[in-house]
Amino acid sequence: MASNEGFLTDEQREMMKVATENHSTSQKPHSSLLSEYLSKPSAAAGGKAYGGGSNAVKHRRSHAGKSVRAKKDGCGGKGNWGKLIDIDADYHIDRNDPNYDSGEEPFELVGATVSDPLDDYKKAVASIIDEYFSTGDVDVAAADLIELGSGEYHPYFIKRLVSVSMDRHDKEKEMASVLLSSLYTDVINPNHIRDGFVLLLESADDFVVDIPDAVNVLALFLARAVVDDILPPVFLPRVSKALPVSSKGYQVVQTAEKSYLSAAHHAELVERRWGGMTRTSVEEVKKKIADILKEYMETGDAYEACRCIRELGVSFFHHEVVKRALITGMESDTAEPLALNLLKEAASENLISSSQMVKGFYRLRESLDDLALDIPSAKTKFDSIVPKAVSGGWLDASFSDPSGESGRQEMENEKLKRFKEEVVTIIHEYFNSDDIPELIRSLEDLGAPEYNPIFLKKLVTLALDRKNREKEMASTLLSSLHIELFTTEDVADGFVMLLESAEDTALDILDASNELALFLARAVIDDVLSPFSLEEISSRLPPNSSGTETVKMARSLIFARHAGERLLRCWGGGTGWAVEDAKDKILNLLEEYESSGLVSEACKCIRELGMPFFNHEVVKKALVMAMEKKKDKIVLELLQESFGEGLITTNQMTKGFTRVKDGLEDLALDIPNAKEKFSEYVEHAKKSGWVSSSFVTSLTEDAKLA
Repeated sequence: MASNEGFLTDEQREMMKVATENHSTSQKPHSSLLSEYLSKPSAAAGGKAYGGGSNAVKHRRSHAGKSVRAKKDGCGGKGNWGKLIDIDADYHIDRNDPNYDSGEEPFELVGATVSDPLDDYKKAVASIIDEYFSTGDVDVAAADLIELGSGEYHPYFIKRLVSVSMDRHDKEKEMASVLLSSLYTDVINPNHIRDGFVLLLESADDFVVDIPDAVNVLALFLARAVVDDILPPVFLPRVSKALPVSSKGYQVVQTAEKSYLSAAHHAELVERRWGGMTRTSVEEVKKKIADILKEYMETGDAYEACRCIRELGVSFFHHEVVKRALITGMESDTAEPLALNLLKEAASENLISSSQMVKGFYRLRESLDDLALDIPSAKTKFDSIVPKAVSGGWLDASFSDPSGESGRQEMENEKLKRFKEEVVTIIHEYFNSDDIPELIRSLEDLGAPEYNPIFLKKLVTLALDRKNREKEMASTLLSSLHIELFTTEDVADGFVMLLESAEDTALDILDASNELALFLARAVIDDVLSPFSLEEISSRLPPNSSGTETVKMARSLIFARHAGERLLRCWGGGTGWAVEDAKDKILNLLEEYESSGLVSEACKCIRELGMPFFNHEVVKKALVMAMEKKKDKIVLELLQESFGEGLITTNQMTKGFTRVKDGLEDLALDIPNAKEKFSEYVEHAKKSGWVSSSFVTSLTEDAKLA
């Protein structure tokens, strides 16, 4: 065809392309843009569109070659393609149309509630805090918080704990302070403690709206945290610089510094401000219980006695009430009915729980031999009281069995629970420090060799969910423990426990079976277990279970070609940088500090080590360096700054001094005045509050013995 009739010019094509690309930014539809352009004369056509003049009638050619008149704007008509961009803005879906298709309906987005992890955490800790205020059980609160996880949210726990207690009695305020001290380092790290108090100070203006004396109460919490060594004193001046001078948070810091921490005997005043209810010594509680029982025996008013017991606020210590009430009842025939009536009344009011009642009876039974020296008929009386208590419905019937299995089992469960909590902390500390000797000492201090298999199970389970470095560390530790503490039976029992729970472990760790097989095979290669031990372990497992399959897999790994070399390298064959490397780095930074004298730089290097559980080595090496090189002043300055910043805790400082004390005999061979120097350092540490009071007491007792 010679003409361009019925086709777009190049310029028109370009304009249509631009119009399409600009659709997202333009407010006009494609058809409007195009119609605007098409209404203008085409430069390429000399002012004529489609090869004709501006008033020319548009035509198209049919397939038959005939010229057919098109409808206005070039759309419609038989065989016509319509407009270039045909958008019907008025188009509506008619559901009554026979051709209606529900798929043409526009999508409707339905909002779904998304769970916020922080909100979930706040709800969980609210119940933990309420339960703690009800029971006063620090161990349970700590265990619940560990189980909850989400450690990055612990500052919000601190804020919630303190803010809830602020609007309650002094007892709850004291309980909150004691809980924070108990959770410090073991459950909540120092940085989270600091961040939690920052959140509280930032919210002080809001607290004042609901709690008129919020500034004073929060200032007392802040001072108490400093006195309890969970916040370094330097925290106060630093945080005050970050707070607006006009804010209530700034006022809180000033009140804490000037009204509480600057006062004479401020530590004792701050600790006693809320009555010290939860810090009351065991002896004081026992004395109060004795006074309550004495008054009850005189008046016979069980209701009043129960009220007094409730006001003690020591529900976790009610077993002592049970024990003392029973002893009082045994002392005379007239006192026995009164004692039993009081315990029955306390049980019916749910004042003394069933577990506390059983524990009280169990404790008394354990001490009957000693009690018989003062009350010859103690055993006979006790045997007559137990059936009365069981028939009265206020002592669990299981206690009356001759073996005392119920009470013993409860005590055993409590001991096992504490052991599990302790070993989790010990294992985490080991993964951070890679210090096997320290872990072995910690296990020896626990003094529970019967739980060695449980430790092994916990160690491997925690390593399974970590990187290869921790898996290698766990295997290396097993080898050391087998030499120092564990018997082959302990190791075998531990692996049996692991394999019995293999299916449950696989729910959380998909590759658990393969990893357990590697641990088992590695134990054989390291001579912790013998190949025959695999047969024994397999025989103790249910046939065709996941555990027996894991043992088979381990056996095939052991008997494979080059098994020894492969298994020794299965997790990289390295535990990261070892303790010796850490000690070298500490020695280097102390030598550099000795030459430069820059305290801030030395503290920075200690922090960069990233081993807070190993800072006792810094203390030890610093003190030894001070003795050897007569650098007392700069060493004490470094320790003071590290302690003031919260970089080295009281626990780590005490542990470092203890290490030096234990090695004084050897040090004295090279440094004749080592003992005199150490005494000077201890005196300085005592005045500065670096070390625990128990450490100072032990030194005093040692000096007396000497």
